[in-house]
Amino acid sequence: MHRLQLLRRWLKYKYMMLHRAEGGASIVAMGFAIGIAIEMFTLPTLGFAFILIFPLCYLLRGNLPAALIGFVIGKIIYIPMMYPNSKVGGWILPKHLSFQISFLSEKINHLLLMNLKLIVGGIVDGAILGLLLYFPIKYSINAYKAKRTEKRKMSRARVEAQLD
Repeated sequence: MHRLQLLRRWLKYKYMMLHRAEGGASIVAMGFAIGIAIEMFTLPTLGFAFILIFPLCYLLRGNLPAALIGFVIGKIIYIPMMYPNSKVGGWILPKHLSFQISFLSEKINHLLLMNLKLIVGGIVDGAILGLLLYFPIKYSINAYKAKRTEKRKMSRARVEAQLD
């Protein structure tokens, strides 16, 4: 039981560090959006897209721990998002696109085309999903910080009233 309490305490500590990250809510929200967006096309690329999190966090000034949290949450929602990713990829890619690799069977050519649809659709859907989640996360972190500031202000006022 002691280890479970330590784990809960450590997770709460990391959560608080995320809320208090230097640079504010926009950096944390940007990191989360980057993680979600990258996850939407990482499965068909066999995990190679994960490497993009690091330079994107650096270039877009995102928070890396928030990006990793977004990446994990993206893993949870990826299965339901496969269908929209495939549909969007099918809309974007030309209808007559096919791979004519002679030594591969027709089934493998079809699998390559499906993966390409998932990658292209995942890039578009991931960017939209990241953009849609950026603003609510930024707002919720700012609301949390305002509530915390107000709570601390009220606590200080009570202590000062008791001292007088």
